[in-house]
Amino acid sequence: MTDYFNLLEQPRRPWLDPDSLKQTFLARSTQIHPDRVHNAPEAERVAAGQRYAELNAAYQCLREPKERLRHLLELESGARPPDIQQVPPELTERFFEIGRLCREADALIAEKAKTTSPVLRAGLFERGAEFTEQLMAMQRKIGGRREELMAELKAMNAAWESPAAGAPLPLARLEEIRRLLGYFARWSDQIQERIVKLSF
Repeated sequence: MTDYFNLLEQPRRPWLDPDSLKQTFLARSTQIHPDRVHNAPEAERVAAGQRYAELNAAYQCLREPKERLRHLLELESGARPPDIQQVPPELTERFFEIGRLCREADALIAEKAKTTSPVLRAGLFERGAEFTEQLMAMQRKIGGRREELMAELKAMNAAWESPAAGAPLPLARLEEIRRLLGYFARWSDQIQERIVKLSF
């Protein structure tokens, strides 16, 4: 397996500085871009294309925290982390709350689609604005919790930089954070989709 951290000259850590990662990617991609060898023999062009694709895959993986953690866990443990679909107990209430909001938003979106009367559509517009505010409030809650996890990842870098003698790396917590980030990203996408649909 290719070590994407090594490929992009980044330290193998849970948190990476997004700006530094992007600058390194841009500098490296400029150096190895396939256009630089467009007059070379086909084998060299194919190899350049493969190197560039791998570099791009590394950047896409490392720039997304959930994917970066999956890759880090895979490198540290030697195995791909399992995909567990069970909602953690601490998120159960939020899961049902988001599900309810999305179902209610979907019902309003369907009602808007069927309504042709300008007077009735005006009333639906007001309800849509209220609903949009509720969805945005939930989006902010999710974003706040995500930021807390990012701060925790940043603090976890210390365990990789100077591990305590004999102390294991906090891989179990890293896996928990990876799963939480997956839920937050999925919920955020679902909410954003409803916000967009309600705005029309």
